[in-house]
Amino acid sequence: MRRVLTAAAAAAALALAISACGGGQGTGGAAAPAASDPASVSGTVTWWDTSDATTEAPAFKELIADFQAKYPKIKVNYVNVPFADAQNKFKTAAQAGSGAPDVLRTEVGWVAEFASLGYLAPLDGTPALDKPEDFLPAPAASGRYNGKTYAVPQVTDTLGLLYNVKLLKEAGHDRPPATFAELKQVALDVKEKTDAEGLALNVDAYFLLPFIYGEGGDLLDVATKKITVGSPQSIAGVKIVEDLITSGAAAKPAIQDSYTNAETAFKEGKAAMIFNGPWSNTDNLGGKVFKDDPDNFGIAPVPAGSVKAGAPTGGHDYAVYAGSQNLAASYLFVQFMASAESQAKIAGKLGLLPARASAYDLPDAKSNDMIGKWKAPMDKAVDRPWIPEGGQLFQPLLERYQKLAGGEATAEQVAQDTAKAYQGLLKGWSL
Repeated sequence: MRRVLTAAAAAAALALAISACGGGQGTGGAAAPAASDPASVSGTVTWWDTSDATTEAPAFKELIADFQAKYPKIKVNYVNVPFADAQNKFKTAAQAGSGAPDVLRTEVGWVAEFASLGYLAPLDGTPALDKPEDFLPAPAASGRYNGKTYAVPQVTDTLGLLYNVKLLKEAGHDRPPATFAELKQVALDVKEKTDAEGLALNVDAYFLLPFIYGEGGDLLDVATKKITVGSPQSIAGVKIVEDLITSGAAAKPAIQDSYTNAETAFKEGKAAMIFNGPWSNTDNLGGKVFKDDPDNFGIAPVPAGSVKAGAPTGGHDYAVYAGSQNLAASYLFVQFMASAESQAKIAGKLGLLPARASAYDLPDAKSNDMIGKWKAPMDKAVDRPWIPEGGQLFQPLLERYQKLAGGEATAEQVAQDTAKAYQGLLKGWSL
């Protein structure tokens, strides 16, 4: 969902990053050696945390306090950077060789791009990559590029169908819809029989993917280097959304602040269903209709299309800046923050899903019943393309999805125009 770097700009950025880092820390360099005595490591680690400043950041700050108690010679400079700004802000700082953090909480789709530009330090053979066999395969794959590891998973997630149990029952439904056809009918029933809208849509490209996956479509076929967002299957998925809007099953979507509008409508009981992820658990459970009745908060896999039910694999990773002057301290910080114990604590407090298998067996993770409720949606998660352009695929689709929601474009136009835009981004790929 960000501005695309041109090829010339990318090349210039790479050259500048290598010179700023002194070489050896980019895609072709070796990681700095680990300290033989971790307790002797000192320095300051600046961490850019891109989590929600209100609902999530306090829990991560508690982990920082635990880290500094274990490593008193290392100071952590905590900076909360809005997620929407982080990708471009990091690239700008890394390209300039000044102002980048030592450690970044990166969206999984950004890692390959940052690594390809030489902005990330390889983590193989460092304390940061601790017990790699314990990481779940899908989130672990997001941190690898060109045969090396450049990030380790913090949390994993996907999209699910969140629903208001009472509103669905009031409309005559005892279970959430399992197919898109059922989704439309349940939404229409809610609208007819209650005072709420049936479905609130977030007009965001990421949230369009379950509909595309459901009909057997995808944005790309990486193996054949083919752009598939304009395929008949992908068009069929976008048509489902078009029909939900035109039929009234989905409320007229907000184009600006779309996520916030949909989330607010759901947690205030003005909409019975939305698509969202585990990161919204705390926000939703604090809402008017769930705060005193958490059992009213339902979580189900996204509905299935004619082919399958599927939602994108998401999450966040810890990555170390290649130009960091505090590599040894940064490796220890990542090791601590990505440990099973730390991930379990975050799971217990926030309901975020650990990316380590062993974390699920720890008491902190088991204490939050949200973790178990997200197992079924996670079983439907679909890997995204872990390519350098992966983090840039959403903006072209977003702009066209907004036109669909505003009645200015058809499903065919959305898919086919996005495919043409991808041709300018993905050199050498075919339609």
